[in-house]
Amino acid sequence: MSVNLAGNILVTGTSRGIGLELVKQLAEKTGKEAHIYAGCRDPEGKRAKDVRDLATQFPGKITIIKLDMSDEDSMSAAFQTVSRQIEPAGLNLLINNAAINKPDAPASMLATRKQDMMEVYETNVTGPFILTKVFLPLLQRAAKTNDEGDPMSCRRSAVINISTLLSSMERCPETFQSAQMYPYRTSKAALNMLTRCQAEDFRIHNIMVTAIHPGWVRTEMGGEQAPLTTQESVAGMLSVISTLSNKDTGKLLDGESNAIPW
Repeated sequence: MSVNLAGNILVTGTSRGIGLELVKQLAEKTGKEAHIYAGCRDPEGKRAKDVRDLATQFPGKITIIKLDMSDEDSMSAAFQTVSRQIEPAGLNLLINNAAINKPDAPASMLATRKQDMMEVYETNVTGPFILTKVFLPLLQRAAKTNDEGDPMSCRRSAVINISTLLSSMERCPETFQSAQMYPYRTSKAALNMLTRCQAEDFRIHNIMVTAIHPGWVRTEMGGEQAPLTTQESVAGMLSVISTLSNKDTGKLLDGESNAIPW
């Protein structure tokens, strides 16, 4: 099944899990006019073997770029690399997927150090903030050059922040005991506010900013008990992403387009 996405797409955190599966399904389900930029910390390292294999499997469709979400210089270098390749079209879709969780779940308050809080916040919040700011000129360019259809869409110009149900303050009593995860929860709640702020900030440019919950997924972070495979999670998210419009900017949605309360 194809997805209604096209143009230049950048995905972060693609060496494993959801990010790797996003690259795979985007390569499989988009047409020839789409190109995927797969960001990972060490493109030549052992952990990037699977995404390198995908780039070989889809020649000319995937470009792997070095991108460390805790390093502003790395983000600036990634911008230069992508900018040289996509001019003058711009960047149509930025998916901020890269995230970390410290310490290991359940990450109770007593087990969590200040350093854990700061490192998780740096990658999960500051990283998407800086990266989106750095790539904003390319997102603006795409919004100006592609004016077909709805004023806002992921085919035109959009930022998707991968968030979580665990970020919901209203739903916290339901989920807290099974996954305390202080650094991860609070960082993703901050990412939601970043989504809201940038949605308002970028509205004038017709750039959509939306947060999506991928579900509880069987990854290194999600664990073996999670009910969803990465394939199922990503298929659901891409189905939602394909249908987003201006009414969805600034929201937190689940894999069936339902709004999750803050």
